[in-house]
Amino acid sequence: MPLCPFNEMLQDAAAGGYAVGYFEPWDQYSMEAVVQAAQNQNCPVIIGCGGVMMNQEWFDHHGLAALAALGRTIAERASVPTSLLLNEVNTFVQIERGLDAGFNAVMLVSSHLPYEENLAWTKKVVDSAHAVGVAVEGELGHLPEGADQLTERDSLTDPDQAADFVSRTGIDTLAVSIGNAHCLREGQVGAVDFDRLADIHSKVSLPLVVHGGTGFPDEAVPQVIAQGVAKFNVGTIMKRLFHAGFRDALANTAADADAQQVIGSRKAPDLVAMAMDRVRQEVERRMVLYRNK
Repeated sequence: MPLCPFNEMLQDAAAGGYAVGYFEPWDQYSMEAVVQAAQNQNCPVIIGCGGVMMNQEWFDHHGLAALAALGRTIAERASVPTSLLLNEVNTFVQIERGLDAGFNAVMLVSSHLPYEENLAWTKKVVDSAHAVGVAVEGELGHLPEGADQLTERDSLTDPDQAADFVSRTGIDTLAVSIGNAHCLREGQVGAVDFDRLADIHSKVSLPLVVHGGTGFPDEAVPQVIAQGVAKFNVGTIMKRLFHAGFRDALANTAADADAQQVIGSRKAPDLVAMAMDRVRQEVERRMVLYRNK
């Protein structure tokens, strides 16, 4: 089936009282695992790729285009509604390449900039993307990276500023900072600022997004969905589980195992497929959680 319109997917989620997961894959195996999880759970899903963690020379040379082609092929063959997001790239040139490559939603990293600069760059992305029917996610407020900076409260999203930002940029979804954090290696974030989120939701009619889904508390999910969150971004936990799964699978594989079977076969002995099964299970668990039932 064709790509599901990003806006339609999130608006349906907001109206239905649930959220959609963007589970950030990094190769063909992980894309397939996420889509398989969605098909098993019969729910919509967002795949794609993120630019921040990638080697930028590789990403610019051909990586972005290659991941887009893989993602689009897998998404269009899925039996559930699937969108394709170019998430958190560093340059406007990468946004332009993403538009050419067939993503149906894009996001530029600019929330670390002063407010007016963030607004101007986001508006530039909106102008280019909307001209070709592609949705744009913006971000206001800056997320800390990992546990060492979870005390940074001064970078949380300002509700009044959020209303201005949405009005002046024309974005389709807004990622917020309410105590969530990127790349948490273990544990969960502490206090989620529900009052701030409720205030943002009262001033902004767009679907809201929580990045840093790995460390976001399960018990907080229903309340933030009720306060306008229609999308969670999840990435770090997937790589953590894959890493652990691959180490275990390799440790249990004989040194003289048939390389044709254990590498790339997608049969039972395939080391990557075995490790990726842990990822699929966690994605399914979160899909159930985000359906808010």
